[in-house]
Amino acid sequence: MKLTVLVDNNTYIDRYFIGEPAVSYFIEVDGMNILFDLGYSDAFIKNAFKMNINLRLLDYVIFSHGHSDHTWGLDPFIRLLSEASLESIPFKRPTFLSHPTAYESKLFEGNEIGSIVSASKLQKQFDLKFSKEPIQLSERFFYLGEIEKTNRFEGQTPIGETYIDDKLVEDYIIDDTALVYKGQDGLVIIAGCSHAGICNTIEYAKKVTGESRVHDVIGGFHLQNPSDTQLSGTVEYFKKLNPNFIHACHCTDLHSKIALAKVGNVKEVGVGLRLEYK
Repeated sequence: MKLTVLVDNNTYIDRYFIGEPAVSYFIEVDGMNILFDLGYSDAFIKNAFKMNINLRLLDYVIFSHGHSDHTWGLDPFIRLLSEASLESIPFKRPTFLSHPTAYESKLFEGNEIGSIVSASKLQKQFDLKFSKEPIQLSERFFYLGEIEKTNRFEGQTPIGETYIDDKLVEDYIIDDTALVYKGQDGLVIIAGCSHAGICNTIEYAKKVTGESRVHDVIGGFHLQNPSDTQLSGTVEYFKKLNPNFIHACHCTDLHSKIALAKVGNVKEVGVGLRLEYK
């Protein structure tokens, strides 16, 4: 599997890419081209162009959850494919995969922070698949679906409000999900923001894949000014887990990275990073 960071809060020096507080990863695995999250703007398209990555030929677009920093790139992506069609440039219409509630309106202090493109409109052009359950996309690659929460120190705080069955309720971001690659050296966990909790996510990945070894964890850990309970619980978990690498990024603050670095091999992440796994 090959993973390229198209969007992150940080960029690599002397690479001249665009960063933004968002996430987008291009993944090549088992003959599939997958875009995991689309960031906040068209930055992922501009960065992909500079990296010579063709986003017109994708098999899947998968959303980690419905927040703006992961879905608002949908509008420029639709335009990219529409313009390709008009100009007779070869393109594919990828399948969109997400939790059933990923396109629901999400409000924070009265402001929309969810997808600005509705599922009903999107499905007029693309094949939309929704699943709360895990899906094995290939022999070694998995979509986790709705993540089980098995500990009490993370994933317990709502962010704004959302609609469930047409009722406005506190948003515990149940649409939060992740991807997993079952490699030769163990699991590679690919997270968006880990609203369900990065430790919960890893434990669920182990359960779904039947593999206990963890090689790498990349993505946002949702450790932004975390409570002492959450941070200490996460650090203790990673100390016991002992993965080969930790690529914490996006919504992981410096204080949390330093704490994790005391118990694990924390690596730098930025736009332009390319990782390969056997």
